[in-house]
Amino acid sequence: MKNRSGEKIKLASIDELLGVVNEESAMEIEISKIHPFKNHPFKVLDDEKMQDLVESVKINGVLTPVLLRMDENEEYEMVSGHRRMHAAQLAGLTTIPAIVRELSDDDAIVAMVDANIQREELLPSEKAFAYKMKLAAMKRQAGRPKSNSGQNDQNLIGTVSRDVLAEQVGESSKQIQRYIRLTELIPELLDLVDNKKLQFTVAVDISYIDKEVQGWIYEYICDTGFIKPKQIAALRIQLNDGPINQIQMLSIFNNCVMAKKVSRSLTFSEKKLTKYFPDDYTAKDMEQVIESLLEKWMQEQSC
Repeated sequence: MKNRSGEKIKLASIDELLGVVNEESAMEIEISKIHPFKNHPFKVLDDEKMQDLVESVKINGVLTPVLLRMDENEEYEMVSGHRRMHAAQLAGLTTIPAIVRELSDDDAIVAMVDANIQREELLPSEKAFAYKMKLAAMKRQAGRPKSNSGQNDQNLIGTVSRDVLAEQVGESSKQIQRYIRLTELIPELLDLVDNKKLQFTVAVDISYIDKEVQGWIYEYICDTGFIKPKQIAALRIQLNDGPINQIQMLSIFNNCVMAKKVSRSLTFSEKKLTKYFPDDYTAKDMEQVIESLLEKWMQEQSC
């Protein structure tokens, strides 16, 4: 058997990932004739990285062709390269090098997601919609069950597709499912997740709640600045018994906050303490001694 330990690992280039190596040559396409991919889940931001890309384009041009396809209206639809095209526009270019390929809707979705999903610092919302779009495309590519197949066959296709997607992107199948749940959030809550003002796991729990109630939850977060997992858990339990109004929701949330552990305070009178300390000890000196003794006592309790 050939020893593989000494073999070099060949990593696929961007062109290879897009499937355009040694197949088609790039052509210059007018940017004005290109429109974004429908429901493109990846955000194009005018941030510092975009400015760096713009400067690079000004000096070197667009080095990697974008990937386009002809849509049903025989217009150019961007599949991969939205950031490069935006940078080209900011740099003052009117054309961009592009590969035009014949792609079905599902093939275009898979190519679009694959070309973007490995980028660093993707937002939770970007992953959520990208995973949802690609998973749906993979299920359709796997084919519909035959007429004599049942619901179990459809479930199997969904499970297998999710497992394959999980392996491709380096996530667990359960995590893929959690990300996709985020697509059920109202946009305002999803923005809070992206801005790290709403915990991912709490957001997943909220996604199972009706959109109207989600709006009330968003208002509560804006007013209070927080939402706790136990508040959402209590709300979901109540919703299992039937619909509620906003006032009832606030009552549930307030009860959860009030039910927290009662703080305890303990006060020693000066007369009670001074008999244990010299007259020249200040209040701070006495406090330090008490804390030291309590630390020692706590250590003895754990032995």
